[in-house]
Amino acid sequence: MELQPVKGMRDFAPPDLGRRLWLFARFRETARRFNFHEYEPALLEHEELYVRKEGDEITEQLYGFQDKGGRRVALRPELTPSLVRMIASRRGELAFPLRWFTIGQCFRYEKMQRGRKREHVQWNMDIVGEPGIGAELELLATLADFFRSVGLAEKDVSIRFNNRGILSEVLTRAGLPEERFAEVSVVIDKREKIGDAAVADTLAQKGIASEVTDRILAFMNAASLEECEGALGYTPAAAGEVRELQARAAAYGIEGFLKYSPALVRGLSYYTGTVFEAFDASGQGRAICGGGRYDRLMETFGGPPTPMVGFGFGDVVISLMLEERGLFPSHDNEVAALVAAFSAEESSAATLAARALREAGVRTELDVSFQKLKKVFARASRQGFSHVVIAGPEEVREGMLAVKDLRAGVEEKVPAGELVRVVISGRG
Repeated sequence: MELQPVKGMRDFAPPDLGRRLWLFARFRETARRFNFHEYEPALLEHEELYVRKEGDEITEQLYGFQDKGGRRVALRPELTPSLVRMIASRRGELAFPLRWFTIGQCFRYEKMQRGRKREHVQWNMDIVGEPGIGAELELLATLADFFRSVGLAEKDVSIRFNNRGILSEVLTRAGLPEERFAEVSVVIDKREKIGDAAVADTLAQKGIASEVTDRILAFMNAASLEECEGALGYTPAAAGEVRELQARAAAYGIEGFLKYSPALVRGLSYYTGTVFEAFDASGQGRAICGGGRYDRLMETFGGPPTPMVGFGFGDVVISLMLEERGLFPSHDNEVAALVAAFSAEESSAATLAARALREAGVRTELDVSFQKLKKVFARASRQGFSHVVIAGPEEVREGMLAVKDLRAGVEEKVPAGELVRVVISGRG
């Protein structure tokens, strides 16, 4: 039998799972500070939720299959369509705007590389029912707040942003039909990976005129909004939203994280306005998370036009960054006790000691093996306990317990009633 997990999937043993849960707690704390409310969508969805005519890669990466009832279903590859489905089915019950978040597992059958698996956990934050640029700013502020909360500063992370409305206007003025915008966006989103020449070749194969491609690449190669306007020879209507976002970012204290990037498109076809991605600024170019505005997605579910903006934040790249920078917390200073009885006769005293420590919130294990004390101390040291508490015959007769602080190398007898205070305070 194969003992390794399925290719692209992950096991988490201690202490790896502890770091993962710590990260998720930071996600939740950030969401709470910005008054977002948690939801949890179904893991298995109808396959049609993700099958799009525009040829998004996500459609090709589905873990889709036919269930025993003959239905086409898929493990969710992303969370936004599930959010839209949930809201569409409950619309009469909800008071807008909504500020919802979730932390959920996603599956995509894609090419694996460092920082990219076929399974990942994604933190999604969405604001629904708010059409103004303030919604984007609130989400960008949550990202900056999270990065700071885990020890990442502006020198570590760059949040690039753009507005898909600019690209849409460029394509419209170039005479490209609107129904072809999505497939063009998917291609040019790969520009950083494949280069301008490959983008031009791919678009040519799709029948896109060279003058359209030239205009697209001209504004994508600009270094600023002003250069973009210069390359185009006019000011796109969506440029106003870009300037408003830049002007208001200072009040949030996030302007140092933000960088306008005309080349940023985002590959998902449903984005309609502002798009953004956070990147590792160390020079490795790793994308940490991304999102944007998708005001027309609700309509694909038969609902009314609904302004929506959000982001997805995977756990893989951020975990690598925190590991590389030594930013995951160390539990070396955590108080944790291993309690043991010398023999069965002292087991009740040891059990009462463990109970008292647990009720005080101390992580405590009761050793029930009655093994030799030498082995008890060796295991406690190996497994990172800060204290060992021994209930021996002499101590029990005297109403005492033997306590050793493994970090300080200090051992003493203490009254059973003083155990909690001594362990928590660091004495013993």
